[in-house]
Amino acid sequence: MKKLSALALSLLMLLSACGSQAGAPASGAPSAEPSGDAVPAGEYAVTDVTVENSDVIDDNCRVFYEIFVGSFSDSDGDGTGDLRGIINRMDYLNDGDPADGLSLGVEGIWLSPILTSKSYHKYDVDDYYAVDPAFGTEDDLKELVDLCHERNVKVIMDMVINHSGSNNPWFESFAAAHKSGDTSDPYYDFYTWCAGAGAIPAGRTFRQIPGCDDYYECNFSGDMPELNYDNDAVRQAVVDVAKHYLDLGVDGFRFDAAKYIYYGDNEQSGQFWVWYMDQLKAIKPDIYTVAEVWDADAVTDYYFPALNCFDFTTSQGEGLIAATAKGGSVSAFTGYVDGYLDEIKALNEDAMMVPFIANHDTDRAAGYLKADNGTAQMAANLYILSPGTPFLYYGEEIGLKGSRGGANTDANRRLKMEWGDGDTIADPEGSTYKADNRVAATAQEQLSDQNSLYNYYKKVILVRKANPAIARGDYTPLTFGDSKAGGFLAAYEGTTVAVIHNTSTEAVTLDLSAAGVTLSQINDVVGMGTASLDGATLTLDAQTSVVIA
Repeated sequence: MKKLSALALSLLMLLSACGSQAGAPASGAPSAEPSGDAVPAGEYAVTDVTVENSDVIDDNCRVFYEIFVGSFSDSDGDGTGDLRGIINRMDYLNDGDPADGLSLGVEGIWLSPILTSKSYHKYDVDDYYAVDPAFGTEDDLKELVDLCHERNVKVIMDMVINHSGSNNPWFESFAAAHKSGDTSDPYYDFYTWCAGAGAIPAGRTFRQIPGCDDYYECNFSGDMPELNYDNDAVRQAVVDVAKHYLDLGVDGFRFDAAKYIYYGDNEQSGQFWVWYMDQLKAIKPDIYTVAEVWDADAVTDYYFPALNCFDFTTSQGEGLIAATAKGGSVSAFTGYVDGYLDEIKALNEDAMMVPFIANHDTDRAAGYLKADNGTAQMAANLYILSPGTPFLYYGEEIGLKGSRGGANTDANRRLKMEWGDGDTIADPEGSTYKADNRVAATAQEQLSDQNSLYNYYKKVILVRKANPAIARGDYTPLTFGDSKAGGFLAAYEGTTVAVIHNTSTEAVTLDLSAAGVTLSQINDVVGMGTASLDGATLTLDAQTSVVIA
């Protein structure tokens, strides 16, 4: 068994900035020692988190990092983030050594849409076979994918197939066929449409096709016409698109607006995804996919037979992660996770939980989870030290703020990454969020601060990696007398660990034997305080989590 340990704190080093590329992160801070004296968790850089076999575990139970490409890192000085910028920042994200403590350590990357489009966000695709020139070339994408694979990082693309852009040649051919009345044209039924305003179904949005009396469906925007999945040619077209990028080396996709394939009909939409995933798995059996189904768990149940879904119940300011991190009931949180896992596994034995706090469509977590009061750190513990594939949003690890606010623009949720090292990245068009209210410290400043939020995230990710059972194991909730102290057991391949959280603002003393826990060694501690284990008695400081084996 190969064991790797992070560099000692005394070897803490900084790389100087070079051009627009950030220096390497600082190495880490103390991990737990075996039972006995209190184990500190207040310093976040990792020195002795031991990782076993992490470099050969090649499944999809990974920590993913969402990159809004145009706002991440600019390689050519034009102010727009690009694929080359991500390549330049790979040492920040994952330097290829799973335990050296010199990078954030994410294991997967979700790229927001990168295909040709007239908008800054690229969710209205004009050419499914071309990388938008603002972001680079297909060769750049291939280079990024290859580099990620060298470092055991998977790459998924945001794939938008519910609708295309109105400048897409498919739609232009569709509109021309309707204008000429040529029903034999292969694109005549490529998009959903109706004959005349009087035929528009209630609750749906259509716009007139120029030059004729027919209307096309466009529930998101007139610039986003909806594809017709009753047409076999459309189905084959989107299989071909996916195959193109899977053949290039991409590991899978995040599917936008998955529940709108058949608008208002979850059952039929779910059946489409079963069919589509069968086609994609025939191309790449180990494909990783996750769907955006922004709805209650009862609705995502329609989609889990085909693919994983983001867990919106856990997300945003009123979601379970934030509510629990602010001193809520850990028992309620772990009880929810346990029931959720049972539910999705009954639908698909390969299903995984996909927790997250925020993404490009939501207000940023730093607006309601604060590093200075410990709630940001506790939230990170709760969802990263959980089963499945947690997703963090770029900048979350440095406390980047951003909200729609009075301007009511999503651009404020997609602000430039605050590198602090001369990167020429600029904000997306339409943003209004004040520059002086975004971060307490830039990424460059946080790399060298062992108590920074960045170094905290780095440690939590490494603790998860060091304990593979957390992500993969059979899940059993643990409850104690205090609902703000609780956790779970995870059993995986002959190894069992307990993850126990204290979300309160006071230390707790817990009798592990009363909860049926017979484990006796502290593996790791991460949080705002310390932990100690004396026999079956665990003392756990406020806003702190512990992994026991």
